[in-house]
Amino acid sequence: MPITVGQDTAKTRKTLSVNGQSVSYYSIPAATEAGLGDFSKLPAALKVVLENMLRFEDGKTVSVDDIKAFAEWGAKGGKNPREIAYRPARVLMQDFTGVPAVVDLAAMRDGIKALGGDAQKINPLNPVDLVIDHSVMIDEFGNPRAFQMNVDREYERNMERYQFLKWGQGAFNNFRVVPPGTGICHQVNLEYLAQTVWTDVDQDGNEVAYPDTLVGTDSHTTMVNGMAVLGWGVGGIEAEAAMLGQPISMLIPEVVGFKLTGAMVEGTTGTDLVLKVVELLRAKGVVGKFVEFYGPGLDNLPLADRATIANMAPEYGATCGFFPIDGETLRYMRQTGRDEDRIALVEAYAKENGFWRTADYDPVYTDTLELDMGTIVPAISGPKRPQDYTPLTQSADAFYKVVCDYRGVDCTDAARDMASEGDQNTAQNDVRNSIEVEGETYKLRDGSVVIASITSCTNTSNPYVMIGAGLVARKARALGLTRKPWVKTSLAPGSQVVSEYLEAANLQEDLDAIGFNLVGYGCTTCIGNSGPIQKELSEAIAKGDLVATSVLSGNRNFEGRISPDVRANYLASPPLVVAYAIAGDMNIDLTSEPLGQDKDGNDVFLKDIWPTNKEISDLVHETVTREAFRSKYADVFKGDEKWQAVETTEAETYDWPPTSTYIQNPPYFQGMGTEPGTISNIEGAKPLLILGDMVTTDHISPAGSFATTSPAGAYLLERQVQPREFNSYGSRRGNHEIMMRGTFANIRIKNEMLDGVEGGYTKGPDGAQTSIFDAAMAYQAAGTPLVVFGGEQYGAGSSRDWAAKGTALLGVKAVIAESFERIHRSNLVGMGVIPFEFTGGDTRKSLNLTGDETVAIGGLDTIQPLQEVPCTITYGDGTEKTIQIKCRIDTAIEIEYIEHGGVLHYVLRNLAKS
Repeated sequence: MPITVGQDTAKTRKTLSVNGQSVSYYSIPAATEAGLGDFSKLPAALKVVLENMLRFEDGKTVSVDDIKAFAEWGAKGGKNPREIAYRPARVLMQDFTGVPAVVDLAAMRDGIKALGGDAQKINPLNPVDLVIDHSVMIDEFGNPRAFQMNVDREYERNMERYQFLKWGQGAFNNFRVVPPGTGICHQVNLEYLAQTVWTDVDQDGNEVAYPDTLVGTDSHTTMVNGMAVLGWGVGGIEAEAAMLGQPISMLIPEVVGFKLTGAMVEGTTGTDLVLKVVELLRAKGVVGKFVEFYGPGLDNLPLADRATIANMAPEYGATCGFFPIDGETLRYMRQTGRDEDRIALVEAYAKENGFWRTADYDPVYTDTLELDMGTIVPAISGPKRPQDYTPLTQSADAFYKVVCDYRGVDCTDAARDMASEGDQNTAQNDVRNSIEVEGETYKLRDGSVVIASITSCTNTSNPYVMIGAGLVARKARALGLTRKPWVKTSLAPGSQVVSEYLEAANLQEDLDAIGFNLVGYGCTTCIGNSGPIQKELSEAIAKGDLVATSVLSGNRNFEGRISPDVRANYLASPPLVVAYAIAGDMNIDLTSEPLGQDKDGNDVFLKDIWPTNKEISDLVHETVTREAFRSKYADVFKGDEKWQAVETTEAETYDWPPTSTYIQNPPYFQGMGTEPGTISNIEGAKPLLILGDMVTTDHISPAGSFATTSPAGAYLLERQVQPREFNSYGSRRGNHEIMMRGTFANIRIKNEMLDGVEGGYTKGPDGAQTSIFDAAMAYQAAGTPLVVFGGEQYGAGSSRDWAAKGTALLGVKAVIAESFERIHRSNLVGMGVIPFEFTGGDTRKSLNLTGDETVAIGGLDTIQPLQEVPCTITYGDGTEKTIQIKCRIDTAIEIEYIEHGGVLHYVLRNLAKS
């Protein structure tokens, strides 16, 4: 809510009349007239942050100098890393990250009472929407019963969590829950919650208009930037602080301009475009930066495609990928059922306050790059990173090399040519022809596609690719093609509106015939909820040590994420997912080899079943209607009979069920004093893990299934929970005991302290191999602090706070890496763990670390933001080496967070005192 402003910015408050209604707003042109600086050439994304400064300037948290710094940003060519305090308008959550956030809020109510404070002070001050979308799992697929059976199992598994969330909805102010079965949070946000321009009343009861902004506890919160709503993912820790009125401390970001020209050509999709954008921006290096898309190509880019590009900002590493307001923004708002008065306000406000993209829009950027959309070709990305872009024409060859690398065999063109000529002694021939395992009545080999899933917020929000997938299914069905019997197929739309237009176009029947029956409305396969594949297939894959593959229309394909049976995961457009389900094999070149045979035995190629752009466009315009959106979102918070029947209490504080294996009171605030501590030097620390490059938050805190032999599985078995009821790590994030045991437990993580070992293992205090959890507990019992070493882009991927929470609870005091992804660095600080970066060319490899070292880090008792401090490494033979490492406590307020033991401790103590 807008607060009382200082004298300097009060004069920037103006009045706007729209459709006979007057609203106040904070004018950027008026700020220039007031002598605060020239802001005319700022990118629209940065103007949103500037408006936030104008509205919240109070001479303390936000100063006039903070505002002037934005003018200096433009004058300095797009750089001025000044620390600012930013307040988003609202917070978005999903249940995997939202449950632990609400658990923390409930624990804070207990904590503030223990400090003598009022429990009612623990309430969101900003609106919070939590969408339950991560819990549905694909147990049933490929038949008309799949949806209802999966929903039934979802409620069976998650009733404890749903009772807790329903308690939270009643106990906390400004907190709404969108029930299961509605859609994915980012699509619900894009299609319904977001307004582009928000309104609220100030302390005097006057209505004020301002840009719609948010942070979310999911990294793909960025999707809504396609609708000119500035938003990005933060950890649950940071989101909780924002909910409780704590501003987000950030540096004025650099903004990279991405100029789009031309138009997409026949046969290509928005997915193909975004996969190329991810590759280009990863190569450019945009971590911690805003990216803003501009240029004449936007005139040819529907908002659904913009949202697809914005969605994958975490994959290209940016804080956000922003699209300015223009006519397409208004068209989409109208199509999705927004009120006409709101649409009129968005247009008037954007044009009046300098947010509208005109034909000559060309602001100052920190840096730029350009892409002609006419050069885009069909593509996939994989096998384990979204930026591993591969044109479809090269996909079979690329997979061939993946298998060679896995087998450790010769992968040269010469070796391949010899194999194709029948030389039975080449290693390459062994890979391609002899690895065949019986699986029921068919054979599997390296490259067999065992999962094909139309899933995730990235693409199922885009009617062009969803209609395209339906048309591929229709044409394939007409020719007598269907999925291969070893492929687990699924369709999990991002919202009920998708089902509405697929039904209206009579395409769902065609998708059903190919095996893409509706399995639920949620993230499913993309978050690791792919469910088990057929037992015989799983056994065959294990027996042959096969490189089985998955193809999904998602945004994440990290190792160990999609299924424990799958080693290679590929991102593709929904139409290509259908095609790969029909082909059933990644070794097939879809651009030149047949997918199968028709009813008459004739070869059928991809071009034979691929729809034209006009066919797709005509059906989109015919079936994707304003009425469908308004109908499906009319009772969005009501839920079905199952949700309405969930019973809960109305208590002010939560009555933690002692036997619950889903929800437990976390230890963060227990025994907490009223005053903060101090930051101490780290002495006598031992390495818990030594990790390589691109260690993702999936590696650190997996979301998917876990085995009975894992520490988490053993914990549940001890409590008489049967393996069928294990659910997933993600669903159990309300129980710290499970999550501690799951930290660094990804089945594909590689600890370089051990040779050739995959999974959550390390050396214990006695030097013997043991689980990460058991080793950490042994070190804790001995009073030994721990450190983790890493490579580049440490903590890439999802914004999950448990990657930091689990790290902290294991007793890790510092993470030393070559570089950090933005969200995870912030989360570590938020949990009291100090991130450090190597300097001077030092790396874990150049230092020859083995895990037998002892580590000491000095200078922390007088630490300043971004200061370099000495780190002394004592090797196993007693030799010492001192290096300089950079402390990634980036701002002054973050030093206070560390002193308090974390950001929530900081907020809790301040609320208790107030």
